[in-house]
Amino acid sequence: MGDTLPTQRPSRAPQTGRMHPSRTIGVDLAAEPAGTALAVVEWTDAGAHLIELQLGVDDTAIVAASDSGARIGIDCAFGWPDDFVDFVQAHADGGQPELEVDGGKAWRSRLAYRETDRLTRERTGRWPLSVATDRLGVTALRCAGLLRRLGEAGVDVDRSGGGGIAEVYPGGALRLWGFDTRGYRVDAQARAVLFDALTASARRLDLGEHRDLMIRSADAFDAVIAALATRAAVLGRYRAPAPGEQLARARREEGSCCRSAAWTT
Repeated sequence: MGDTLPTQRPSRAPQTGRMHPSRTIGVDLAAEPAGTALAVVEWTDAGAHLIELQLGVDDTAIVAASDSGARIGIDCAFGWPDDFVDFVQAHADGGQPELEVDGGKAWRSRLAYRETDRLTRERTGRWPLSVATDRLGVTALRCAGLLRRLGEAGVDVDRSGGGGIAEVYPGGALRLWGFDTRGYRVDAQARAVLFDALTASARRLDLGEHRDLMIRSADAFDAVIAALATRAAVLGRYRAPAPGEQLARARREEGSCCRSAAWTT
């Protein structure tokens, strides 16, 4: 998996000819529209251009944006851990789950985190929020409805990252790209510093007139990063689940085996 952020314009045009414009959509999803942001980035041979950024986005607006055929990156867990699902079902039925119940820390961790969460921890040094045991679960319930609506609209909803959607992790992506993410979710000044570092490093990234909104709103900031990270899915620059059981598990419980990687124009 790549983990660098390309910053320099090529010294000459690619020999394969002019690249057709393409778009990626980033969604920073919350349980309600009030905390949800959507960003649309257009990619051309001239660079990446943020052409839309909005707050207070509902499912209808997200589905409408998907009409462009753009790949959609959503900052939310796409499913629940297999072991957690098995435990809840067995508990409800009065039976025994496949993973023996002992209530200990290691057992709880196995139920709390998905395969993609464990890989994210290895790559970034931090645990994502647990969809099984944290408030993220409420947002994941909304996400399940959103994925259904996207599927009904014709989007290829492959939760493993191989279709029209990708599970992305903006904070993890930024850390893989080498940026200091300390406090950026809660501190506007930290976001301002991060914004300047990002635009200085990626000179072909044009964020237009959206600087103030990105600094004012952490949700808007993360939606933009989600759109950038989704570029990795378009280019195949992410660690995909291995064929077989890992891929089957990814399609049940999670997004791509790695939720962030390098992007390039």
